Amino acid sequence: MQAGLSFEQLTNDEKHQHFMDRINRGEKIEADDWMPDDYRTNLIRLISMHGISEIMGALPEKEWVPKAPSLHRKLAIMAKVQDEMGHGQLLLRVAEDLMAPHGKTREDIMQDLFSGRLKFHNVFHMEAPTWGDAGMIAWLVDGAAIISQSMMLDSSYGPYARALKRICAEEVFHAQHGESIILALAEGTPEQRALLQDSLNRWWTSLIMFFGPKSAKETGNSNADKNIMYKIRTKTNEDLRQEFFTKYIPRVWALGLTIPDETIHFDEVTQMWVYQDVDWNEFKQIVSGNGPRSQERLDLRRSSYDNNGWVREALAAQKAI
Repeated sequence: MQAGLSFEQLTNDEKHQHFMDRINRGEKIEADDWMPDDYRTNLIRLISMHGISEIMGALPEKEWVPKAPSLHRKLAIMAKVQDEMGHGQLLLRVAEDLMAPHGKTREDIMQDLFSGRLKFHNVFHMEAPTWGDAGMIAWLVDGAAIISQSMMLDSSYGPYARALKRICAEEVFHAQHGESIILALAEGTPEQRALLQDSLNRWWTSLIMFFGPKSAKETGNSNADKNIMYKIRTKTNEDLRQEFFTKYIPRVWALGLTIPDETIHFDEVTQMWVYQDVDWNEFKQIVSGNGPRSQERLDLRRSSYDNNGWVREALAAQKAI
């Protein structure tokens, strides 16, 4: 910053340089700090999607609350659903603070979801027809989420980084809950092992898609590159996918399960997992609301939101007093 000048007297380019200097020094940006428009926009996009994905992600497992095979499992999955909804509410509050200067609120986030403008993770558009799917979601989907979220624990945006500390701590318990289900099935009857293999076959493509395409070119935009430049995140989609493979493929094999990809192997030369890529056009269709359960889950979320409108009105009236 130029000597003798206040921050308000700087040009936009000088403000941007000052902002980047702060980030490069490892400082945290707070909600009321000056920030570039594209930094704010990318944060709103990322955190809104993350928050809505937490809420929508509770719905596949919610289906298994009344069908869990024991009281112990029922209580565990109910607690997990409650946690996921809490994560969503926490993140939407963070996003709402960022949207406030534009006069937008959480209501706008929900309407963006219902209109299709706001996407949520591909995995939560999919079917979960068996108890094996409930285990697979908690073990591998939450495991993938932990890898993605841990990467942003040191995000340059302070409120997001702090929220992620709580979320990641709880997600570890969720993954352990999933692992418990998976181990019970893997050690069970031949029918239970077959059910588990069937679930893995069903979820494998979605798990690869979870991290997104390899490059910004494949997504049609450079948001991922900007997020790395601004230190909102520190790793690429492929970095995260490779980390997931390294952690979980040996565990899957140790259970005697077969990964539904005959090509997958670790290349000692490149130190990378080689795998069969997926159809990213299918991914775009799914996250655009054309997945197997997309509309059903959106309808459920919309119905719940409309039916509970009186609660929001009552809270708003109480706040106004």
